Amino acid sequence: MAVARNPDLDRIYLQTIAAQQADRWKALFQQYDLHSQGQLTLATLRDLMADPELWGTVDSHMLEVLEMKCITNMPQVLSYQEFINIMSNRRNPSFRLAVESQDKATILSVSNCVCQRDTQHSSSCFDIMVRKIARKYLTDDFDRQYYEDQYTCCPPPLFIPVITFVEVGFFIYHCLEMGRITLNGPVPVNSVFIYHPDRRIEVWRFILYMFIHAGWIHLFFNMLIQILVGLPLEMVHGSCRIATVYMAGILAGSLGTSIFDMHAYLVGASGGVYALLASHLANILLNYSHMQLGIVKLAAVLIIASADVGFAIWDRYSKKTPVPPISYTAHLMGALAGLTIGLVVLKNFEQKLHEQYLWWIALTFYLGWLVFAILWNIFYN
Repeated sequence: MAVARNPDLDRIYLQTIAAQQADRWKALFQQYDLHSQGQLTLATLRDLMADPELWGTVDSHMLEVLEMKCITNMPQVLSYQEFINIMSNRRNPSFRLAVESQDKATILSVSNCVCQRDTQHSSSCFDIMVRKIARKYLTDDFDRQYYEDQYTCCPPPLFIPVITFVEVGFFIYHCLEMGRITLNGPVPVNSVFIYHPDRRIEVWRFILYMFIHAGWIHLFFNMLIQILVGLPLEMVHGSCRIATVYMAGILAGSLGTSIFDMHAYLVGASGGVYALLASHLANILLNYSHMQLGIVKLAAVLIIASADVGFAIWDRYSKKTPVPPISYTAHLMGALAGLTIGLVVLKNFEQKLHEQYLWWIALTFYLGWLVFAILWNIFYN
């Protein structure tokens, strides 16, 4: 008769192995940390790479990551914690959920068997795309290499494509219904989905306004950002996390409009789009020294966002004929949501104490704003 294994004993056994490995890596690190500063320079890292003890005990994936550290020269030093993370195969949980959900039989962190693909880069279009996304949207060399090795796009990113197709479908329907299409119209002000300042009691309007757009320029910009920024972010962080950031921006946009632009209508997914843009911008700023072409990416995001907000403001105040005002507040509130809830959902705050404080500050700020805005709409007439 078979006896069931005790999962607690298995866990203790694995923890013991992990601790023994960490002790071995610590001794090796201290051997090359000549000044006991808790970090290795690139020169000493290269010396460590040539150590026969290292080559005989690690797999090719770990060596690849260490080689990448030497090649990129960013940063100039490797901290003890970074070294231990590499040697013990620890992952950033922000994208680990997206990657490891592809295969439930994920690799144990103490097994030292990470590479399931050939170590040579494939030249297929899919692998080239995955490598480019890893380089642009991940900041750590180890995380990039792990993502390239493990991501299979199964299940595929669905949230951004589905949302985009639905928005296009709504726009086509309203164009056919109203019999015209213009640069900034038609705006179906009588739609049951549009945010209407006098119908705030119909709570679904605070969310579903995202499917209505004010003209093909408005729709095209949102589609462009969703595909070029939102889709890669979804591939890295997973559908649930990106959906959370996106919908947080949508809700912040309508609630902000109800307070700061009380007599305006609201259409479009700009709140969600700017939440994605702002969260990506925050990632660039917080990891500027690790990002490839960081200044170019930062400038591109700021130019695109400024042009869109400028067009929205011009469209609001340049019309000579009396038309229902369309709010642009959602752009700003969505960006604020991305800078707060985006940091909470997409960033990894495991190691540094001040970053843990930032995590809680961002979460508290967004939830506090959300509660205030809801109470405002309930009690303010």
